[in-house]
Formats: sequence, C-alpha cells, structure tokens
Amino acid sequence: MQITKEIERDRSYGGRALRRSDQFRREDRSKVHRDGDYHRAVNVWIFVESTQELVLQRRSDDKDSWPGRWDISSAGHISAGDPSLISAQRELEEELGIKLPKDAFEKLFVFLQECVLNDGKFINNQFNDVYLVTVLHPIPLEAFTLQKEEVSAVKYIPYEEYRNLLAKKDPGYVPYDLNGYGKLFHIIRQRCQVNTEARSLSLQKQLQRYSPVTLEANLTELCEADQKALGLIMKAAKVIDDIFYEQLWHSNPALRDWLKEHADASELDKLKWKYFLINKSPWSSLDENEPYLSTADSAVKFIPEATKRIDGWKGIEYRAAFPVTKPPGANFYPPDMDKMEFTSWLSSLTEEQKRAATGFFSVIKRRSEANLDASLSDHLSDSNSDLYSIPYSEIYRPFLTKASELLQKAGDLVTSQSLKKLLHSKAEAFLSNDYYESDIAWMDLDSKLDITIGPYETYEDEIFGYKASFEAFIGIKDDKATADLKLFGDNLKLLEDNLPLDSVYKSKDVSAAPIRVIQLIYNSGDVNGPQTVAFNLPNDEKIVKERGTSMVMLKNVQEAKFEHILKPIAEIIISKEQRGFVDFESFFTHTICHECCHGIGPHSITLPDGRTSSVRKELQDVYSAVEEAKADIVGLWALMFLITKGLLSKSMEESMYVSFLAGCFRSIRFGLTEAHGKGQALQFNWLYEKGAFVFHEDSTFSVDFTKIEDAVESLSREILTIQGRGDKNAATLLLNKYCTITGPLKTALEKLESVKVPVDITPTFPLADALLN
Repeated sequence: MQITKEIERDRSYGGRALRRSDQFRREDRSKVHRDGDYHRAVNVWIFVESTQELVLQRRSDDKDSWPGRWDISSAGHISAGDPSLISAQRELEEELGIKLPKDAFEKLFVFLQECVLNDGKFINNQFNDVYLVTVLHPIPLEAFTLQKEEVSAVKYIPYEEYRNLLAKKDPGYVPYDLNGYGKLFHIIRQRCQVNTEARSLSLQKQLQRYSPVTLEANLTELCEADQKALGLIMKAAKVIDDIFYEQLWHSNPALRDWLKEHADASELDKLKWKYFLINKSPWSSLDENEPYLSTADSAVKFIPEATKRIDGWKGIEYRAAFPVTKPPGANFYPPDMDKMEFTSWLSSLTEEQKRAATGFFSVIKRRSEANLDASLSDHLSDSNSDLYSIPYSEIYRPFLTKASELLQKAGDLVTSQSLKKLLHSKAEAFLSNDYYESDIAWMDLDSKLDITIGPYETYEDEIFGYKASFEAFIGIKDDKATADLKLFGDNLKLLEDNLPLDSVYKSKDVSAAPIRVIQLIYNSGDVNGPQTVAFNLPNDEKIVKERGTSMVMLKNVQEAKFEHILKPIAEIIISKEQRGFVDFESFFTHTICHECCHGIGPHSITLPDGRTSSVRKELQDVYSAVEEAKADIVGLWALMFLITKGLLSKSMEESMYVSFLAGCFRSIRFGLTEAHGKGQALQFNWLYEKGAFVFHEDSTFSVDFTKIEDAVESLSREILTIQGRGDKNAATLLLNKYCTITGPLKTALEKLESVKVPVDITPTFPLADALLN
C-alpha cells in the first residue's frame, strides 16, 4: 500500500516538524525504514521542453524497494545537516552524472509518501521536496553517467503517457497516487498547453488596474552643476534597481534581461515585459503574490560541462527557475531555511555576530553553497552551523562600487553643502556597510534637490522583517508646501505625551520631525507594485532614539492617486450624503500624520524579563502590518487631537474621517499579503465592528460621527499597547481576527472591480529618461 499527500508548505511537514537531528545519515537508512521514522528526501524530475518528455531512471535490481522498476529522474534522502537544494544537486550528479547550478532547480511542492513493503520490513514515511529541472532539448543517453548500485538505465517518456501508466498501476513503474503527485503533471500540462489569447487577455486585465501617469517637476531652479550631478545620481539609482532585482530572487535579473530581450517577439511577450516592469518579479503584487509567469517563461541558460563530453553535442540548455510561491525571505535567506534553524544558529553566536545576523544590512547564506562558490568562502566562520552572514558591502560589491563612484562624483559637483555631505557619506557607506553617518546626513538634508538612496524598508523580508531593500527617490523640494507642514513635525512631543497609551510604554525622548515635501522625478528599487506616497526614515532604532525620524511627502504622487483612484472610489462607495467630504487636503494631511506617527509610540522597549529590545525585533514578520496599521489609526487620532487643541481647523473633522473611509478601500485593494493592505483591513473591520462605519442597502458606506472618535482611540490603544509589550502573540491574534475580507468589504471591492476603478498608478519619468539617455 502507498499513500501520498501533498503538504501545503515545506516548513510545516504536515504538523510533524522535523529537526535537523531527525534527518538521518546515509548509514542510518536501513534503520529508518525498519522503524518507519518520518524523514525527508528530494525528488528531482528532468522535463524536456521541446519534446514534452520526462527522464525516468530504472532502479537497480538490488534495491530493497521497487527493484527494476522505472522511477523519478533522481531521488535520495536528505542527509543530516544538508539543505534540501544541495541534496537535490548532489543526487542528480551522483545518480545520473549531471551537475547543474542551483538556478536550474525549481521547487514545486512537498508531498508525504507513506508505504509498507516487503511484508512490513520496509516502512517508508517520507516527506519529499519535489524539484523540476526544465531543459530545452533531450540530453543524449550516452551523456549520462549512471550510479550502478542505484540506477540500471534511463529513458525518455512523454509526460502524459507516463501519467496514464501510473493511473493504470503498470507493474513496470514505481506506483504514485495521483491524488498527491498529480500536481506535477498538472503544472507541466499548464505550461505545455498555453492559450496565448487567454494569457494575453489576463495580463491586459492586470495591467488595466494601473493608471498611467506622468510625473515631472521644474528644474529651472537647479544650476548647471546641480543638473549635471542629477544625471549621475539617476545613474546610481539605476544601479540600485539592479540590486533590488537580485534581492527579490537570485535568478530575477536573468528573467528581467530575457523578458526585455524578447519583448518584441509577440504581443504576449510585450505584455509580460510591461507587467514585469511594474512588479519587478514574476509574482503579482495586487494578486496576493500569485505568479503571472512560470519557469517556462524564464531565461534560457547554457552550460557546456554539465555532463561528460559527447562528440557533436554542445551541452545543456535549461530554464533559470523560480518558485511558484514567492519566497517569504526573498533572496535574503536560503530558500529552505526555517525560523527554527535560524534561531538555533543565532544562539551559538557572539553578541556582535548576532547584531550582524539580525541587522538590516546582511544576507544569510549557507556554508554548503559557499563551498561551491569560492568567491564567498572568505566569509565563513568556524560555526558548526550551515548558516553564515555576509554584509551588503561584500555580497553586492560590484554594484555598490559603481553606485559609490557615481555618488562621489555627484557630491563633488553639487552646490548644497548638506547634499554634498549626504552624497559623499552615502558613497562611503555603500563600501563600509556602516550607514549611521549617511542617515544622519539624510535627516539634515536641506537642498532643492532631494535625494533618498540606500537600503531602508524591510517589507520584502516576510520571515523576520530584518533585512532592508535598496531604494531611491529623487525629487525637487516644494519649499512652500514644506513650510506649511512645520506644524506637524513641531508637535510630535505633544502627540507622544498624549497618546492613548499607558505612560510606562511612552517614549521619553521624542524630537521634532523635519518634513520635506517633494515633487518626485524618479524612483527605483523597492517600489514594485503599488507606488509609495510618503516615507518616514530611518528605521535604525539607535537613530530614532537619538534624533527621531524625518519624513518625505511625494506630493505629485499623492495628487495622482487622489485624482485617478480616491475620487472614483468615493463616487461609487461613499454614500451620496457624505461624498462631498472627500477632498485632497484631508487625504494629504492624514498621510502627513501617518508618517509622523511612525516616529512616535513604542520603538525601543523593555520586556517583562528586563531585557531591552525593539518592537521590530519582537514582532518579527508581523511587525510591518502592525506598524502600518498603527501609523494609520494613530495618525487619524492625532488629527482629531490637533483639532481639539485648536491647531487644525474644526471644519476638517468630517472630511478627514470620510476621506479615511474612502482610503481604506484604496489600500485594501493592494491585497492582504501587502503590509499596507493588511493593516488597512485590520482598521476597517475594527471600525465597522464598532459601528463607526455603516453599510447601507445601496452598497455604499458612511461614517457614524457619533462613534468614530471612540473607535479610533480604542484601536490606537490596542495596537500601541501590543507594541509596548512586544507581544507578538497578541499581534498575530489581532491580525488573524481582523485581516479578512468580510461580506460588506467584499461587496464594495467587487463593485469597484466591475466598473474598473484603477487600483494604483504606474508612473513614467520623462525628465529621468532624458537625463539617462
């Protein structure tokens, strides 16, 4: 009897969490199968794209299970301490003599195989990590080098024919239950039977959710030297884009180059390239990171020495793979690393090493991979763990060296002393990996040309929220709008002292926060999918404690989103009686307060056991969503507080609440995997539950002005207290309860979808194009 069950995620293993000590060594194989211990293995399938065939191996006649039968291309146990991917590479090389790099292996899914053979003497309880290697053309049979004790022959077979043989339980083939393993054939069939018209239509619909806008500004106030420097800074920002592509996934740059090169091949290829430019990866930001591309769309790579040499055959062409599911750790961690392994490794490190491992500016790698990559071997420590950290300044050195040189030259040209200091210090930071001085220089920036460049936000690290992505924002400072907003930055201490939060959790040292308003002329790096409207930096808790934060408002981006998205949403979703309350001033002012409120409330905290920590470190993967919800709802509380103190006009009260309600639908449409969308769903459902938002029979919403103030304050208190306590369990429970698409919310979102209101904007930057070209 054999049973196979597909497992949702390879980290759970069906509730039977496997420790590395549970993974057996090869010499323990017979004992494991005798006792029926649960263990891990890899299954590697070679698929030939041009012939739609799979490679099968015939098991040796001496095997203790299924001797002489045709089976998976390559398979084997994961030995103690070995990562899954390395095991897959090893087994393919040992059994078939094929040596391929890691980007050839696509992790498809995990399934549990349970069977009993040989009158109960062989019990197989095995979690299989299933990999697919896609090659363009058949590998000559004589190119294979077979491991005689494991494999007696190889052959090619059409994948549908093989599936039919399994369905018939043909005695010549190792049996697999297609209820579990059928997903392999479903994936291959989807890639082979492409409906070009349907795919094009799907991509067109996805693209239509973005409204194209042109963003530019007046450069006449920049002198000739500053304009020349601007060109150099934009070139550095292009380099930042290259780093971010690699941070998302290791084969992402190859995919980008391939799609660009083939964009003119067909209408479908053009649509793929256009949508990729928005998402900067094969996963769609607005669709819960569902893939809109597959490895079948990816770059073709050639490797001449993957097998022994055969006369007349040049070598293997394969597709650079990427996983169907977006890796939660992006390319910051090994894809098969889990939290348990990381935490165990962390406990073996010195305090200095821990800070590096959990810091913003390092990548976590495997020693076993470094052994294959001589360029990384210098960074190995003496730790017994397979993990080690490598600083950004080393892992991205070719990119950062180029960007550093460009910023250094630009700094030599600019006339503003504060901008000169920023550019020179950032150029140094790229090479030293110490960003403290450059972040201080960024906070002190007072220049017509406003630059933000470097590693900042941690949204892409969905495992811990530790690792910062590279980004760049280049704009022209709006001096009048900046002067008008001084009120908000100057009153942060007043807001902190009056937060709806127990005094023990309040920050003692809150500084006035400078706010700069700019007209954006270019961005790059971590701006995939929905466009950023404002940001509050830096995220370094040391700087936040010493100096606070600074805010940058992207006014032309906010104007575009209000006109193209928020106004149409209000026309459809907000009740007729309150529709007129939705205005740009309220939308813009709440965004200001949102960014201000990132800088107040708990940051550095003291835990119940007396340890000093930070909210980010304690909340880990749920930090971003909770922090965005906190900034939003406390920002709304702050507006009302400033009104009661006479610092803002009371006439704004109704408009700020109704504009906030309309804005909820804008952000939730980003999806519940995105931090802002998740945080907004939490707020909407809490306020709706408290009766502050009202759903009407005509499927519109309104604000109950008698309930909204108390509801906003209660949620502000809830989130701030969770942060003050560093209570990840409470944060997770709050998100799980309220981050859902409830009935009224679903109705509203479907209504917006039916009339095709854009979800976000996609900008073009003519000034940047002119300068870069």
